[in-house]
Amino acid sequence: MKTNGDPAAWYLDNPLPTPLSVTARDANNCPVPGVVVSWAVGSGGGGVSPAQSTTSVTGVATTTDSIGSTSPQTVTATFAGLPTPVTFTATGGAPPTSGAVTVGDNVFTPASVVVQVGSTVRWTWVGANPHSVTFGTGTPTSATQTSGPPYDQTFANTGTFNYFCKVHQNMNGSVTVVH
Repeated sequence: MKTNGDPAAWYLDNPLPTPLSVTARDANNCPVPGVVVSWAVGSGGGGVSPAQSTTSVTGVATTTDSIGSTSPQTVTATFAGLPTPVTFTATGGAPPTSGAVTVGDNVFTPASVVVQVGSTVRWTWVGANPHSVTFGTGTPTSATQTSGPPYDQTFANTGTFNYFCKVHQNMNGSVTVVH
């Protein structure tokens, strides 16, 4: 039985942010550990890793799915005793080539953005309180300001980049950069 990851929508040529998972159960609906599950892309390209996984003590097996360059994609999960494969469907599109965040009074809106490698995110101040856009090591930081010019940051590498306001450290956000 499917337990996670269907249906999914994400960006072409990128792994889904949530793994696919199935649960093996016996005739009494109890989880079955130790079942080897085979995962395969049925259509749409991309890949799964691992191609085989074993159910845990809770009966759950997972894999990471990367959508290929064609959408939609289907992935099947099969294991001994399963009458028909479990099928997952994912659709993909091109990732955004820019992002925009509003810096308001004690909030970044939206708190999370996704952009493609090489894209720029722009933060624009609209609130009355002073704020900054502060990343961890290796990424430049904005000035602390209440208004003024927007802050632009171009992202050259994939990953998730968390940021916060130096003045209000519980005010935070993230930029996820994909292929």
